[in-house]
Amino acid sequence: MKLVRFGSEGNEKPGLIDEQGNLCDLSSYLDDISGPNLSEDKLLEISKIDTINLPKIDKSTRLGPCVNNVGKFICIGLNYADHAKEAGMEVPPEPVIFMKANSAICGPADPILLPRGSLKTDWEVELAVVIGKKAKYVNLDEAMSYVAGYAASNDISERTYQLESTGQWTKGKSCDSFGPLGPWLVTKDEIQDPQNLSMWLSVNGKKMQDGSTKTMVYGVAFLVHYISQFMSLMPGDIISTGTPPGVGLGMTPPVYLKAGDVVTLGIEGLGEHRQLVVAE
Repeated sequence: MKLVRFGSEGNEKPGLIDEQGNLCDLSSYLDDISGPNLSEDKLLEISKIDTINLPKIDKSTRLGPCVNNVGKFICIGLNYADHAKEAGMEVPPEPVIFMKANSAICGPADPILLPRGSLKTDWEVELAVVIGKKAKYVNLDEAMSYVAGYAASNDISERTYQLESTGQWTKGKSCDSFGPLGPWLVTKDEIQDPQNLSMWLSVNGKKMQDGSTKTMVYGVAFLVHYISQFMSLMPGDIISTGTPPGVGLGMTPPVYLKAGDVVTLGIEGLGEHRQLVVAE
């Protein structure tokens, strides 16, 4: 299934995209696309709904972030060897974990807000993993059973805040609008292999990133297993799994976003984002 949240910011309703591509209203069946509705049993129940009789919504309606009430937005740094190289950093012997503020989350067509005074705001297309049930001390061979589905994300980053100015990654990753998520939460049954998905990102029509999840250093199953050794993963938590090469920081000279730029991205089977960059 392709689950969505549609409507004005703060007033989104749950929905799904049916086999004909229609946006259907699910609000008579559940209150939101969020942790309590992401269990395997609940998703199975939703999948059995006859979409013929669901209200159809105009496709031009705004889509919000595809998951609401995210408890933790966990990110993985340097998880593609070629991206680590372009950033001038070593591939870590274990996953690098940092957090992105939940207030950064926005919809896939909402504007990207350049923070006041920002000169080095950068892009990072990433596969986001959505957790479906509580995971703690999970064995590697059981890890995928804790995954509800996947979405496309953009780990937008202000490099001055992240790497200079005392070098705190969370500070450079958490500005408002720095966590676009969507357009759909695609349930895991529709993604045959999360380690073989093409992904891309363009700025003003010029392709900057063109990669695949197959070049991840640490795959989805290992990340769920690994992170669960240090913290409980809860339904609705997000793991953003790292980015392939092609970020602005790695270019010579570096290239960063400016007001008026248009950022588009996509991941195979997970839909696309299109966002205008706006100065705050």
